[in-house]
Amino acid sequence: MTARLPLFPLTTVLFPGLVLPLHIFEERYRALVRHLVDLPPDAPREFGVVAIRSGWEVAPGPDRITPGTGEVTLHEVGCTADLREVAELTDGGFDIVTVGRRRFRVIEIDSTSAPYLTAEVQWLPEPSGPDEAAAQLAARVTAVFRQYLGLMRAEPEQLSEQLPEDPTVLSHLVAATAALTVADRQRLLAIDDTAARLRAELRLLNREAALLRQVRAVPVPLAELATAPPAPN
Repeated sequence: MTARLPLFPLTTVLFPGLVLPLHIFEERYRALVRHLVDLPPDAPREFGVVAIRSGWEVAPGPDRITPGTGEVTLHEVGCTADLREVAELTDGGFDIVTVGRRRFRVIEIDSTSAPYLTAEVQWLPEPSGPDEAAAQLAARVTAVFRQYLGLMRAEPEQLSEQLPEDPTVLSHLVAATAALTVADRQRLLAIDDTAARLRAELRLLNREAALLRQVRAVPVPLAELATAPPAPN
C-alpha cells in the first residue's frame, strides 16, 4: 500500500513513539505547517522525516533537495512525524512538537508540485502479537543498555527511570537515545523485524560500552564537528 506524504529532510533519524521538537524557519516548511494546520480536524496531521545521507539541511528551494542529484541525497527509509503542538512565532515561523508514528520507504519524490518535497511512500510492516525471541532479546538489551547508561552518566541515581517492556518500543527507544551515528540509527530504522533490530542493538551497545571503558569516547557525527573555531580575543 502506498500513500503521498510531505517530506522534511533532517540530519537526524526519527523513530516511532519518539518526540521530535522542531523550529520551523524556512518558508517552504512554514507552508508545510500551515497546510497541516488547515487540514480537517479528523485528517492525520503528519509528514515524513527522512535523514539526509549527504549534503546540508538548509537550501533555498526544493529543487536542491532531490535524492541522487544536486547537493543533498536522502535515505530511503523514514518515519512519519505526527503534529501534536504548534506555536506560531512573531516572525512567521513556528515551534512545533511532533511524535514519530510509522515507518515508510520512499518510492518516488516530487519536488515540483508543492513548495516543499512530497513523496509516494510505501508503509513498512510492524510486528503484531507476542514474539518470544524478541521478548528474550529485550531482556538482554535492557540489561546491557542500563550498563551502557551507567558508563555514560556520572550520577548513578539517574538510572532509576523505567524502560519500556514492549520489545518493539524498547528497540526504538534504544536506537534513538544511544550515542550512535546517523548511519547506525538509519540501519536500525530500516530493520523490519524487532528481534533482528534488538540483536543489532546488542552488538552496537557492546561496541560502544567497550569504547567507553577503554577511551571514554563514543562516536560523534561529523556534522557535530563542523563548527567554526572560536574567534580570537
